[in-house]
Amino acid sequence: MFGFKKWRRKRLMKKPFPDQWDALLNRNVPYIQHLPSNLQAKLKGLVHVFIDEKKFEGCAGLEITDEIRVTIAAQASILMLGIDDLSSFYNDLRSVLVYPKPYVVKIKSRHNSFFVQEGFQRRRGEAWSRGHVVLAWNEVKKGASDIHDGQNLAFHEFAHQLDYEYGATDQVENNYNNESHFLSWARVVGSEYQKLLQAIKRDQKTLIDDYGGTNLAEFFAVITECFFEKPRELKEKHPDLYQQLQNFYQQDPASYITVS
Repeated sequence: MFGFKKWRRKRLMKKPFPDQWDALLNRNVPYIQHLPSNLQAKLKGLVHVFIDEKKFEGCAGLEITDEIRVTIAAQASILMLGIDDLSSFYNDLRSVLVYPKPYVVKIKSRHNSFFVQEGFQRRRGEAWSRGHVVLAWNEVKKGASDIHDGQNLAFHEFAHQLDYEYGATDQVENNYNNESHFLSWARVVGSEYQKLLQAIKRDQKTLIDDYGGTNLAEFFAVITECFFEKPRELKEKHPDLYQQLQNFYQQDPASYITVS
């Protein structure tokens, strides 16, 4: 099963990249222009794999176009540029649902064991453990347009998907205070998360967006955005955290993404 999938993905990686897609990438995903030439070529191959394997569904009347597929696939694939084993590439992801703009969902919040309050929440995107990523198209384009602001919706939501697949934050929760299994990842990420919480309490300005203080899963998604869009600043101010993310993603964006 995995052998066939790996073979098929290798074939897709070698497919010629359409000129129209190339134009879309350069216009909508300027991040690619900062990548070394070998990573640019690899990214285009991964875009082929992503589009071939993942289903795109338009919501609220949105028609799925090549522009939507290529723009989203490229940003999802940037997170995976460090992989060499093509048997693993968003294997649990089944579909990408795309709304034209932020959407409203009905939510339930439990205040105690007897009372549940219903309400509505406006969202730009989300990732579900069942293998679906949901994105607002206008926010995807906005996030991709500025590669230095540390705000990228696609990076954020696909980081959540990787968290589901690899258990990145589960390792922190399970091992942060466990002396006998004191993993480096858990120690560093857990410590940086606590530092952010303290900084938020003190109303201190931080490089890491304070939305990361919501919970560990959001912290991982937020530091992923920062790692790819503000790598040099993250490496300077949080070197241990940068090293852990570099190990996780097997990439070193600080070597090619310059400070804005």
